[in-house]
Amino acid sequence: MQARLKNPVMLIPGALQALLALNRSTETADLSYVTRKLVHLRASQINGCSLCVDMHARELKKAGEKDERVFTVSAWRETPYFTDAERAALALTEAATRLADRPDPVPDAVWDEAARHYDEKALAALVVQIALINAFNRLNATTRQMVGAWG
Repeated sequence: MQARLKNPVMLIPGALQALLALNRSTETADLSYVTRKLVHLRASQINGCSLCVDMHARELKKAGEKDERVFTVSAWRETPYFTDAERAALALTEAATRLADRPDPVPDAVWDEAARHYDEKALAALVVQIALINAFNRLNATTRQMVGAWG
């Protein structure tokens, strides 16, 4: 398999820098690195973005996460490895990633559970991170970017 096109963010001047700036903008919120990477991994699994699944699994491992947590992100509901706050973030990630799958894309119960665990700024950062990883997934999956090509 090979990419259909060079990564679009490398072809459009300023695109990658804009996305990276958006990512950096959330770093001041009280949203842990690990939570951000769990969110990235879960959305990437849903979207079938092999490049991002590989990248974010590796980032979690590099951050010291145990295999059990990395390997079971896709089945987080059925495992004991995630905190209640992480579960709320993962549920919000799934809802916000699968917007067209239900009449009420992000049910109040999902939102309220996330809001119970994160203050307003952290919740805003979580929403931005979910949107950002979905953007990266769509760019990469559409153009079939190759695993490992990110560095």
